[in-house]
Amino acid sequence: MKKRYAALIFCAIGLLLGSVTSEAKKKPSVTAESAIVMDVQSGAILYEKNIDKREYPASITKVMTALVAIENSSLSETVTYSRNAVTNLESGASNIEIQPGEKLSMEDSLYAILLMSANEACNGVAEHVAGSIDNFVAMMNQKAKELGCTGTHFANANGLWMSNHYTTAHDMALISQEAYKNPTFAKITGTKRYIINKTKKHAKRYLHNHHGMLYPSTFTQYLYEYCVGGKTGYTAAAGLCLASLATVNGKEYILVTLAAPGDHGTEQYNIRDAVQVYQKLAEKK
Repeated sequence: MKKRYAALIFCAIGLLLGSVTSEAKKKPSVTAESAIVMDVQSGAILYEKNIDKREYPASITKVMTALVAIENSSLSETVTYSRNAVTNLESGASNIEIQPGEKLSMEDSLYAILLMSANEACNGVAEHVAGSIDNFVAMMNQKAKELGCTGTHFANANGLWMSNHYTTAHDMALISQEAYKNPTFAKITGTKRYIINKTKKHAKRYLHNHHGMLYPSTFTQYLYEYCVGGKTGYTAAAGLCLASLATVNGKEYILVTLAAPGDHGTEQYNIRDAVQVYQKLAEKK
């Protein structure tokens, strides 16, 4: 997955909210192939579009990766990165330049995964937790079944494209619902900036969250004050993907969009679309 501005997320959100003018009275216009809005606590579905259609999830795969890692490790554990973990990536894949043999805490690794979408961190965490990436992927698929997912199959831990790596908007909402109920996950995914201290193999790293809607000053023409966390994703095959958490009128909502058109150069349109949904929810006081 190429590095890109956090705007990828916006793609998903834009897909759901309408404006607060007379236009807002109309049904939100969603450009993503699949989209869903779910109440985190009750599981009620407030909006749906092709929610059972199989799509490629790109980097929002990392929601499940982080959840499984959090549930099967402690933040203080040390992850030692193998050469296979840090080199088994396609050209242009997001990373934080972890070196073979480098040691990071599980906590630092999770911040790398959820803020910077570091693909090699996913591989290293998978090997640490399960002994191999394949074993970890099996844990991801088992967790998906436990959560009631019926249209999901993970083939890797980072979301880089594979033909047999897919999910649905409904399944991703179920996964996100479980993840956001976890306080560790919620804290990390809502963090804007984080520092990984110097190691024996790399200088200090300054991380920033790719989820652009967490930065209100970036696109002041849009309302996104509701967003409190999330994960974006993009590949050419998957399109723009988003799994985001928002708090509106004291209630928490999951927003998932899959296969939205565009790329990092058109994210502002995706933001506009996504904001529609949150505005709609805000109107229902």
